[in-house]
Amino acid sequence: MDTGLIHINHTGRLGRITLNRPTALNALNMDMLACLDTCLRAWRDDPAIETVLIDSASPRAFCAGGDIRAIRDRLETGGLEEGAMPFRRSYRLASVLAGYPKPVVSFMDGIAMGGGIGLGGHVRYRIVTERAILAMPETAIALTPDAGGSYLLSRAPGLSGLRLALTGGRMNATQAIDAGFADRMAPSGTLDAIRHALTHLPAGQVMDSLPPCPPMDKGPDTAAIAPVYNAPDMPELLRRLQAHPAAWARDDLTAMGRACPFSLCLTLAAWHAARDLPDLDHVLEQEFQLVCHLLQRPDFTEGVRARLIDKDNAPHWIPDRVDAVRPHDIAACLHGHACQPLGLVTASPDRQ
Repeated sequence: MDTGLIHINHTGRLGRITLNRPTALNALNMDMLACLDTCLRAWRDDPAIETVLIDSASPRAFCAGGDIRAIRDRLETGGLEEGAMPFRRSYRLASVLAGYPKPVVSFMDGIAMGGGIGLGGHVRYRIVTERAILAMPETAIALTPDAGGSYLLSRAPGLSGLRLALTGGRMNATQAIDAGFADRMAPSGTLDAIRHALTHLPAGQVMDSLPPCPPMDKGPDTAAIAPVYNAPDMPELLRRLQAHPAAWARDDLTAMGRACPFSLCLTLAAWHAARDLPDLDHVLEQEFQLVCHLLQRPDFTEGVRARLIDKDNAPHWIPDRVDAVRPHDIAACLHGHACQPLGLVTASPDRQ
């Protein structure tokens, strides 16, 4: 295990976990997930640790998600269960963090995407800065919002979460707070002072003492996007985007044009399904099965090739249009198990 990828420190009442894989934007590999799990288990009942902080050694990124190249390699050499193992561990970790008995604080400074949201987006106190860039961009590599991202997206105001899920749209600090991905904004230059305060003061007292920050651009409001995003299916949604005169609609259409058609259709259905699930653990169970289905499709390997390996940004999707995606195939993903469940819940309502 390469423990140098994560720094563990204990000062005063604060236990600090610092991600330290800057060249990979702190993308989570199996060693990092194991280290995080071991540390959180050890600190759970340690009376000397009153607050846990998760942050990054790099100002560029909190965590850009899972190590997708490594996942592809595991999938090719070990099959589906091996390829799905990083997702399994990441989702279980997200559940642990959401239910942790001690206050957990995350500094989502810089890039926080995909699995990075699973690490920092479900804890009790979530701080973003003026450098924060949050997103769930999975449809671009033929996956779907995961690590509990679809839970947050399905609870965002109006249809704003659906828009973010389909486009992989990037949120600034204000947009992240409005969407429910973060709680407070703090200037990046104050993070050291906040860290120091957490070593000797209760986390809630420190959070309540933070002054408000001027808001950043909020983007289009929920009323503006509703007539487009309340479409019954992806073909109709794209038609509405094409007919809409606003610049944001053109940008959304461009973003979806880069995404995998099957993933778009599945993400639309999964977002609506997640709204009916009662809690994060049930949504994590749904996400895990959806990801396992998608890992078996050729689109995933092709998306990784086009976006991360060859970087030609010219994936050949199958099918290559949303109107060619069969509803039966989407339903099979939503209602069938592809891998052994995570075991977070006894049975999801839609899988009984």
